[in-house]
Amino acid sequence: MPEEDLAEIKFRLYDGSDIGPFRYSPAATIAMLKERVVTEWPKDKKIAPKSANDVKLISAGKILENSKTVGQCNMPFGELPKGVITMHAVVQLSLAKAKTEG
Repeated sequence: MPEEDLAEIKFRLYDGSDIGPFRYSPAATIAMLKERVVTEWPKDKKIAPKSANDVKLISAGKILENSKTVGQCNMPFGELPKGVITMHAVVQLSLAKAKTEG
């Protein structure tokens, strides 16, 4: 795949810090991006996801579905030449876990 077809994406955390940027193929799924976020999450953060299911990725005000690909999420590939796309990574623990831990 040509280098220019890759999307450069960084993930903005709740405190304004970033993970990335990393390069992804338009065929990469949102689930794959979430796995990367969990792997790369800074160890010094108070709030941290335990699994990809705890992460919500938001781009352009929309929560992205796991089964969608980067290419299907209407990313502005052509609008920002060599620009980095910022997605917000939000930790949302499942209700079952929150009830047992609370």
